[in-house]
Amino acid sequence: MTPVLTAHGVRRSFGPTVVLDGVDLAIRPGEVVALLGGSGSGKSTLLRILAGLDADAAGLVDRPKDLAVVFQEHRLLPWKRVLDNVSLGLTGPGVRERALAALEEVGLRGRDTAWPVELSGGQAQRVAVARALVREPALLLLDEPFGALDALTRLRMQQLFNRLRDQHGFAALLVTHDVEEALLLADRTLVLEDGRLVEDSPSPCPAPAPPTTPASAPSAATSSTASASPPDPRRPPRPGPPRPRSPKLPGNWANERPRYVHLPGKSDDLGGRGAGRGVAAGQTSQRSTIQRASRAADSGQAARAIQEPVTVAG
Repeated sequence: MTPVLTAHGVRRSFGPTVVLDGVDLAIRPGEVVALLGGSGSGKSTLLRILAGLDADAAGLVDRPKDLAVVFQEHRLLPWKRVLDNVSLGLTGPGVRERALAALEEVGLRGRDTAWPVELSGGQAQRVAVARALVREPALLLLDEPFGALDALTRLRMQQLFNRLRDQHGFAALLVTHDVEEALLLADRTLVLEDGRLVEDSPSPCPAPAPPTTPASAPSAATSSTASASPPDPRRPPRPGPPRPRSPKLPGNWANERPRYVHLPGKSDDLGGRGAGRGVAAGQTSQRSTIQRASRAADSGQAARAIQEPVTVAG
């Protein structure tokens, strides 16, 4: 299968500082790839290069013509209404109908005449997603699109992303700091460190497929309910099955304050801050979490591997 995007030997430096030092990357059609890395590791710089927004970068990038970008900030034009922001730059017949359909897909039906200032943060980001979808891209580049949202809105946007991906089948590169978000949304995770991709792992937690039941075959619960006699109102109802308990965190994890230890070598965090720095005991490493989740996936313990942090012994 021919990749929808390929990059070879991508390099970018700002003065004496080398941010990207020979990055090779390929994304297949319909594949969602998450790019992880510490602050300042060059994730957003790489995304801008792949989108064709940085002319000073070196290397070879083969990108499709029909791509779209969603940034962390919605970047809506405040002097244009929602519908005009979505259809910005589009030409040809049926532009209004296409923009209205994109707004309905992201749950903003009836908000086409609103001004950006009238929208909440989550609604404004939905408009940004609709502006990308209306172009029917083969590749969607997302630079931490949910990072500025609150926890509940972020969860809803993640669910919206999965639904839109299933409907449109686009490929995507998702830049994020959140390991759990990467494992939830992506088919493959990459880790960028010291200007290079140091980790490339398939996601150990694929999204569960919805159950399929033949329409002609009634379920066992339906058959047993139909054949059972009506309940006697004089008898108390039978207790249901016990509710599953939440996984217990090891030790006094929630109340334990982080301790700092001295490491003689290079720290394990993705920032690459060099030797002699302290790393908090209890601090989770993105690379270690992905590797641990991958190993645990074979034994059916991927969810536990994500929930239990990898800590540095103190």
